[in-house]
Amino acid sequence: MAQSQHSISLLDTQSLEHLEKARVAVVHTEWNDKIVREQLNGFESVMNRFNAVIVTKVAVPGCFELPFAIKQVWEHYADKPHKPEAIVAFGAVIRGGTPHFEYVCQAVTDGVLQLNLTLPVPTIFGVLTLDTEEQAWERLGGIHGHKGEEAAITALKMIKNSRQL
Repeated sequence: MAQSQHSISLLDTQSLEHLEKARVAVVHTEWNDKIVREQLNGFESVMNRFNAVIVTKVAVPGCFELPFAIKQVWEHYADKPHKPEAIVAFGAVIRGGTPHFEYVCQAVTDGVLQLNLTLPVPTIFGVLTLDTEEQAWERLGGIHGHKGEEAAITALKMIKNSRQL
């Protein structure tokens, strides 16, 4: 399993110090809300540190609904001057005893990939796919870093790249 502390360049935020008023939208699930709330806390702390603007936060019932809501968010803001420069998807899917886990994980992964290829702004995949709830906490401040913070850094780096291009 990848550990963020072994990916020093991922966590390096020095290049973001002069990034002005980056605009990000968030779409998150209501399902597994305790986990998602912690993802959002980490995300918001990084956004605040870099004076980024969270254009909107939209809640959807579960991960399957994330791609549709991301598309709706983009369509709503596309012609507005304060449109998001990146959209982040947050959710958590925990394996159960049926194939439902695989279907949901594949669907949300494919959906976010399609949006990344079709929308003019990056869509950041902040969905945790887990075998146990314990694995979530390992990824939210535990041995695997904080995936909410990492998603924020990724969004800001992608915005910086887009602005430079």
